Amino acid sequence: MTVSKIDILNREFSRRMRGYDRAEVDAFMTEAAETVGEMTERIAGLEETVATLENALDEHKSREQTLRDTLVTTQKMIEDLKANAQKEAQLILDAANAKAENMLNQAHLRLAQIHDDISELKKQRTQFEVKLRSILESHLKLLEQDKEEQAALEEAESKLKYLKSPGA
Repeated sequence: MTVSKIDILNREFSRRMRGYDRAEVDAFMTEAAETVGEMTERIAGLEETVATLENALDEHKSREQTLRDTLVTTQKMIEDLKANAQKEAQLILDAANAKAENMLNQAHLRLAQIHDDISELKKQRTQFEVKLRSILESHLKLLEQDKEEQAALEEAESKLKYLKSPGA
């Protein structure tokens, strides 16, 4: 039988000549002591369970905080990685644009150089044609002079033949 607080407070002992019945009081005290002992053991067990659960709760809270910290750190790292990736992508794009612009400028310069070379070659061709025409005309004049000289020589030879001929 277990004794409650109300049982202890409401317990009345029979009276004898000199007070309460000693055996009855001793039996009640033994029963109360056993109940209090059981309760003390039960309280100690419950306190131990509570302590264990509180330790487990603290450990879980600690793990939860660690997980939260890790999550926050991970999110910050992800944001940093994204920002770095965007910066790096922008740098790559800027470098590619600069390289493309440089290549385009070089191509324009090369095109201008080619146009200049073509103009220079046209001038040289025109000069060559003029020089060649001049050389050809001077050779034609020389050939005509040679023909005239040849004709004059032939005429002179024919006059000489006429003079040398016996009938003359």
